[in-house]
Amino acid sequence: MLKTLLVEDNAALGRALTSGLAATGAVTVTAAVASGEEALSLCLADPPEVILMDVALAGEMNGITAAVAIRREYARMPIVFYSIQDDDAYYRAFLQSGILSHYAYVRKSNYLMPVSILPLLQDAAAGRSFIDPEIEERVQEVRHRDENDPLALLEPNERAVAELLAQGLSNEQIAARLGFRDRRAVSRTNGQIYTAWALNDSPAEEKVARTRAAVIYQLRRLVVWDDDGTPLVLDRQGHWAPLDTSSGR
Repeated sequence: MLKTLLVEDNAALGRALTSGLAATGAVTVTAAVASGEEALSLCLADPPEVILMDVALAGEMNGITAAVAIRREYARMPIVFYSIQDDDAYYRAFLQSGILSHYAYVRKSNYLMPVSILPLLQDAAAGRSFIDPEIEERVQEVRHRDENDPLALLEPNERAVAELLAQGLSNEQIAARLGFRDRRAVSRTNGQIYTAWALNDSPAEEKVARTRAAVIYQLRRLVVWDDDGTPLVLDRQGHWAPLDTSSGR
C-alpha cells in the first residue's frame, strides 16, 4: 500500500478522494490536510511515500511553494499536483521551483478519478514525471512570455520610470512623482530604457522612441520596428514576425 498524504482544502472532495483511493487497494491516505503549512508539519513528523496535492490551497503556501519547502527537508519527495486553476502565477511558480523529477502536474478535470490518479502516484514514487499536455502548453506559454519580458532588462528605477512613461506622464511629472532632485535624471533614465529595448538602434526622434517604449511596456513584449514602421515580435520559433495588432500578439 502506497502511503499517501492528501493536501486538499475542499473537505467534500478530500473525503471522496480518500475513499476512492482506498478502494483501489493500492493506496492508503495516511492523513488529509487543507494547507501547505500543515503538509510540511506532517511530513516532518511522519513523511509519506508520496503526496497528492492541490495547487490552490488554504493558508499562505500554494501547492508549489509547499512542495519546495517539503523537498528542502526530503529531497525529491514524490508529489502529484492537480489543479483546476489556469493562473499564470502558478505556472510561473512551478517553473521557478526547479522541480525536475518524482512528480506529476495535471489538470483536475482530466485526472480526478482515483483510477487515473493511481498510476500518477505510482510513477512519481518510482521517480518518473508527467505533465498534463494542457498544462505543459500553458507552462511553456508562460516561459516564452517571461523570457521575452522587456522589464527583465531594466533596473528597478528604470521600471518605475517606464511605468509612468507608459501612463503618459511628462518627464517633469515623473520626476515629481518619483521624487527625483534633478529632472534631467528622467531623461537619462529614458535613454537607458531606450538602449535596453533597442529603441536607439534606429534614427527615430525622442517622441517616437517614447511612444514605442510605452507600447512595449503595455504589451510586456520586446518589439522592434522595421524601416517601414512595421512592429515585429519574436514568435515561438525565435523569428521576428509582424505583431498581430488585433490581439497584441
